[in-house]
This record gives sequence, C-alpha cells and structure tokens, in this order.
Amino acid sequence: MPNIVLFSGSSHHDLSQRVADRLGLELGKVITKKFSNQETCVEIGESVRGEDVYIIQSGCGEINDNLMELLIMINACKIASSSRVTAVIPCFPYARQDKKDKSRAPISAKLVANMLSVAGADHIITMDLHASQIQGFFDIAVDNLYAEPAVLQWIRENIPEWKNCIIVSISPVGGFALIHKERKKANEVDRMVLVGDVKDRVAILVDDMADTCGTICHAADKLISAGAIKVYAILTHGIFSGPAISRINSAPFEAVVVTNTIPQEEKMKQCPKIQVIDISMILAEAIRRTHNGESVSYLFSHVPL
Repeated sequence: MPNIVLFSGSSHHDLSQRVADRLGLELGKVITKKFSNQETCVEIGESVRGEDVYIIQSGCGEINDNLMELLIMINACKIASSSRVTAVIPCFPYARQDKKDKSRAPISAKLVANMLSVAGADHIITMDLHASQIQGFFDIAVDNLYAEPAVLQWIRENIPEWKNCIIVSISPVGGFALIHKERKKANEVDRMVLVGDVKDRVAILVDDMADTCGTICHAADKLISAGAIKVYAILTHGIFSGPAISRINSAPFEAVVVTNTIPQEEKMKQCPKIQVIDISMILAEAIRRTHNGESVSYLFSHVPL
C-alpha cells in the first residue's frame, strides 16, 4: 500500500508488529525515550510528509506515560506535514470515567478526546469502548470496532458444549441471563443477584473489561451455586490489576478468555486459565480499509480471513 506509514508506541509492540506483518509493512522508525526529569521525548526517524500515518498505542501499562507518548507522536507527525494521522487505540484510556456520576466528578474520557484532537489526530480507531457515547466526545471520525465476531469464532472452536451454552451478561444489556451488581465504591461489589436459569448449562460470562476481577469471580461462584456445570469468562480488555490473578486462580473458571488489546504474556505465566484471542487481523483490516477509503462495517460481523 503506497503512502502509508505505521508506527508503534511503546505500550504494546507485539500487537503493532502483528498488525504490520498482516499488512505486509515495516514498522516506521521512531525512538521514544525520557529525559532525566521524566519528560517524554519522541524522535520520528523517517519522512511522513504527505503520508497516511497510523500510530498504534493501547491504554495499558504506564497509562499516563503512554498517553503522553501517543499525543507527542501524533503532534510530531502532524507538524511534519503528514496528510492524515490516525490513532489506533485498542484499549481506550480513561474510558470508565465517561459520565458525571457524582458531585464534582470529572469526565476524563472527554478530556482525553479533547487532548487527542488538539494534538492533531484526524481519526480514531478503537475497540469495544466501555461506553459507546464516548464516540460523541469527539469532533473527528471514530471507528469503534467489536471483538464479538472473533469471540463467537473462539466459542465455536474451543467449547465443545457451545450449543448448550447460556450467555450471562454482567452489564444491563444483552445476554440470556443477567448478573445485577451493586457497588459500594469503584472496584468493590456490594451485592450481586442472578436473574435467569443456568441450571445444567455451560455459562459464558461476557463483559468489555476486567480490572481487579472481583465482579467476574463473584459472578462465577454465583453461577456454580445456581447449577451451572461450567463457567467461562470472555472479556475484551483484560486489565488484571491488583489481586486479579490470585482471584482468577481461586475461582471456578474453565478459562478466562481475553483479547490482546492489552499484553498478556506475563499474566498468562502466572495464571494458566487465561487464554488470548488475537485481534490484530481486525485492526489490520480496519487500517487497510480506512487507507483505501472502504467501509469498515464489514468488520462488525465478520472476522477477516
């Protein structure tokens, strides 16, 4: 593909390389470093004049440093006369701070949207936003891709009893059974109620992300006690912070399945229950279609070959 340059931030180089390999491209030359006072410095190592630039940086790890690095990379490409800069953000940072849910609460997702726009981003590609209204925080184009087609493919290929499954939603949308949760505060569930019949069924818990995993582990115990014969959890973004790994290891899961929007290599070494669905082909195809001016809606229901 002519007139395209693909750069990787430092948050998830493995995913960036997979996307580049899928597209038959070399990752662009970029050097990121920090000064002694911890300021981020970025050096773009090749010309981007007149090029269609894509920068892959996920909202994970050292989130604030990686966000700042992304903003600087966008701005560096923009003032170097690139024709268009697209930020490919598989896991959008601060997505859970999407509304004013108490007095004086910030809407940090809106702030991040403003920062990306001011830095010079012309287009955003992301996956399974925590709240779809975040797309409305931008005055530039946003493509919110879905992991669902890849998840459905994984279920059919890896769960022999998939025809006897029941999908259990932890959020108040979708699913044939529902886990209703009440929180005392962030990352802590106060009460949980199962709505629906899971007796003698294979239960698949679905959610967009898991952080400390208190919710999904509590839900798994609830499902087993309600008669489910097996419990799987399938999540787009596996953050797995704090006590998450020890909780998963102790919970009655057959598997906890996540996509690689966030690096999982180290977590998989600590927890054999964690399995990963590669979504690099979805991102690569979204980039190819965007560059060629094609519709990306095909990806909402299909996994690229």
